[in-house]
Amino acid sequence: MSRKNKVDAIAYLRTSSAANVGADKDSDRRQRDAIQAFAKHAGFTVVEEFYDAAVSGADPIDTRPGFRALLERIVSNGVRTVIVEDASRFARTLMVQEAGIATLAGLGVQVLTSRGDDLTESDDEMRVAMRQIAGVFSQLEKTRLVKKLKAARVRRRAEDGKCEGRKSFAEMARARLKDGDSTLASRSLRSSMTQP
Repeated sequence: MSRKNKVDAIAYLRTSSAANVGADKDSDRRQRDAIQAFAKHAGFTVVEEFYDAAVSGADPIDTRPGFRALLERIVSNGVRTVIVEDASRFARTLMVQEAGIATLAGLGVQVLTSRGDDLTESDDEMRVAMRQIAGVFSQLEKTRLVKKLKAARVRRRAEDGKCEGRKSFAEMARARLKDGDSTLASRSLRSSMTQP
């Protein structure tokens, strides 16, 4: 499937949680590697990358800074192929997915996944239906995950009184006492008791 003359393409990456963003995380690296491997195999050259870090897949595409920049780049220079790792990196709800695909297709842009699926193909009604079904399941997966995480936070809050945010100085002192470091811990507890 490799092309003799490489075609320019743009990579689009998205990570929904700030907890998965950073040098020690692999979400963007995994997406980038999958896109680059597909591009090399399929005869594309990735000329630029746009990344929406800590942006929900349910957010409309026009509110995403990386995606807005991608659209500006497409309009300004004529690159007509966008590659994503998979449809869930593009969008996590069916409405956002279809609106985004329609926007790009309207600009004459082809959206490909790293598996070679053409998300903008609309001539084959079965392919469109399968893309939409995949979008429904992606939305269902996201909804289930959000509920599961919320239940875990509620359970943790009931057990420990707190489940989010940084530990207070007193919490860190108690943890150090538990670990046998009594010098800093006792000083920390004394200072927290003397304050109003």
